[in-house]
Amino acid sequence: MRVLQICHKPPLPSIDGGCIAINNISNGLINEVENVKILTISTVKHPFDVKYYTKDFIDKSSIESVFIDTKVNIVDAFSNLVTYDSYNISRFFSPDFNSLIIKTLKANTYDIVLLESLFTTPYIETVKSFSAAKIILRSHNLEYIIWKRLSKESANPAKKVYLKLLSNQLKKYELDVLQNIDGIATISEKDKDKYIELKCPVPVKTIPFGIDTSKYKPIKKDDENLKFFHIGAMDWKPNLEAISWLLNDIWPKILEQIPNAELHLAGKNMPDWIFNKDFKNVFNHKEIEDASKFINNNDIMLVPLLSAGGIRVKIIEGMAYGKTIVSTTIGAEGLKYENLKNIIIADSPEEFSEAALKLFKNSYNKNEIGQNAREHVVKSYDYKKISKKLVSFFDSIQ
Repeated sequence: MRVLQICHKPPLPSIDGGCIAINNISNGLINEVENVKILTISTVKHPFDVKYYTKDFIDKSSIESVFIDTKVNIVDAFSNLVTYDSYNISRFFSPDFNSLIIKTLKANTYDIVLLESLFTTPYIETVKSFSAAKIILRSHNLEYIIWKRLSKESANPAKKVYLKLLSNQLKKYELDVLQNIDGIATISEKDKDKYIELKCPVPVKTIPFGIDTSKYKPIKKDDENLKFFHIGAMDWKPNLEAISWLLNDIWPKILEQIPNAELHLAGKNMPDWIFNKDFKNVFNHKEIEDASKFINNNDIMLVPLLSAGGIRVKIIEGMAYGKTIVSTTIGAEGLKYENLKNIIIADSPEEFSEAALKLFKNSYNKNEIGQNAREHVVKSYDYKKISKKLVSFFDSIQ
């Protein structure tokens, strides 16, 4: 089997969950199929740099990239609202990247073209024009649902209207895409169910994100102080919304119960208002070099997401390190979890505070929950098992 993987961001460096997910799929395919070719978009936010890749990876994937300026242009965004096109998607189209796809398809024959996320779907017509390969969409999220949730949470009337329009654009676009592909690999059962609700005309299979669980080594902390933490890129709107809710509504209630509790934050592009406000017992590490060290040095991962979709790779990583996760239902969406066994679900500041207090008093055994979480990830989210499922799905489509 020959596979062309088209990515909206490079597999490396692993600066966010999407990169981690793509990288593990890339490595899994390299191990599972005869030939893999990777084409990736490079952006200011996610630049391609050959120094992050081993010679073996480069040789086996023949990875190539093209830079696209995907920064939001206000004039273009407004124009697309007026014409009812999805600017969120169209800014990922580039004639140069399109030409690279054409050149690649003319030079080689592929059985499968794997499109990583909705942002690579503007190239579907090009793929169909130059290849007989089956086209599989690796659906990282249903994008319109994220923006629909953001619009509901927004207190700004103008922003609410804009986000609702954007959500409607994306929904229309996603429905159109379904007519032009041969299969969808979703990352969660909930996403699969949503596609079925949309009367998806092509086969849909749940293939969750995978990680190399052998590389995640839980380390026992030296100190016994209970440390809460959150890690995530702050240039992703659902994370920004979550951190605002955490600091303004959840954390004060936790401090009422546990006055000496500490909250440690990490992530790139931390907004200025976090630095300008004096949040008690909050330590801002900003962008960190070693995420594994940061996670291992802390205890309880807080994931107060209100508008995300799909599966949060950071939760899977936290579980792999044996950490107890306290998450909203939306944050844990897509994970086959068992509440109070391998994760704790909280959907209000009061529920977060109650969970924190019970962990502090050991009414909830964080070590036991963390161990259960790691066992769950090893069993269900190891990338080698995930890759075999994906290739089996490819076989079923041909």
